[in-house]
Amino acid sequence: MDDQYFMQMALDLAIKGEGFTSPNPMVGAVVVKNGRVVGSGYHQEVGGPHAEVNAIDAAAKLADGATLYVTLEPCHHTGRTPPCTRKIVDAGIKRVVLAMIDPNEDVAGGGADFLEQQGIRVTTGVCREQSRKLNEAFIKFVRTSRPFTIAKCAATLDGRIATRSGDSKWVTGEKSRQYVHRLRHAVDGILVGINTVRADDPRLTTRLPDGRGKDPVRIILDTHLAISTEARLLQQESAADTIIVVGGEVPKEKQAAFEKDGSRVIESELKNGLIDMNALMDWLGEMGICSLLIEGGSRVLASALNAGIVDKVAFFYAPKILGGDDGIPICGGPGPELMSQSIPLNHINIQRFDDDIMIEGYIS
Repeated sequence: MDDQYFMQMALDLAIKGEGFTSPNPMVGAVVVKNGRVVGSGYHQEVGGPHAEVNAIDAAAKLADGATLYVTLEPCHHTGRTPPCTRKIVDAGIKRVVLAMIDPNEDVAGGGADFLEQQGIRVTTGVCREQSRKLNEAFIKFVRTSRPFTIAKCAATLDGRIATRSGDSKWVTGEKSRQYVHRLRHAVDGILVGINTVRADDPRLTTRLPDGRGKDPVRIILDTHLAISTEARLLQQESAADTIIVVGGEVPKEKQAAFEKDGSRVIESELKNGLIDMNALMDWLGEMGICSLLIEGGSRVLASALNAGIVDKVAFFYAPKILGGDDGIPICGGPGPELMSQSIPLNHINIQRFDDDIMIEGYIS
């Protein structure tokens, strides 16, 4: 058994915190002594003990002289909790193996340097790429103060997300939809346009089989505040907020009526008559939204892609063909004149959900 083996155990623990740690990263830790795991833990929720603390506490006295495997450089500053580096030193840990250094440039390397100064051997870079992918949203947010954004759609093989009448129930199957609920649980916010609300009357909540899913903040792009007060997403009980993004010409009294019923209405800058997506990303970042799932519709997806705010796409294709050109396309509005002007994806992942296919990729 080697460093990679134990780090993989730590990574498997870290993912258990998905959806509960933001704006903190997902982190797992394993304490190993004489080739045997004597303690393990992960960061379970924001404000709670960090993974290193949970693992060392589980190991108790056996941590003395042991090796600690942790998926992210231990913190060396006091935040909601004391610095983990001090806990490591006090426990008598003799070696620390890290997957990656903290991506925050203000603190990167500080924890590792301190541990080495205390006589602890530090190894870095074990399973680095897996750790980076696990915390891709955290990495972008700490470096840019803007949310990591995923664009999602469900389409037929001929590229339609709904029929000409707007019917989209259901394009893809149950397993695909369950995966989307996992995505909702993992992100801080979910964004749709007013046309999607009108057509589908969605709840925009997380519904997982075990009932543990966390609802993301619901963000509705509605320039003229045309949403019905009877919309399901305004009527349901949920711990997450609903934010309606409007233009600057909506009367204040109309905004106040929605806010009185529990929604939050914010005014955004407009660009070509539509919500300025880049300005909105800055505002969402200030609000602490580290990750965002854009679920449509076609105008919103096109606007997001053209604005360059999308980091990752997850397009689901069902084995269905509408066979006409009058359905609703994945992206609405004019596209480029040349194929060379298309948006390329890299680091492609293809996954199958029963008969549906998901194509996932990154925009660089």
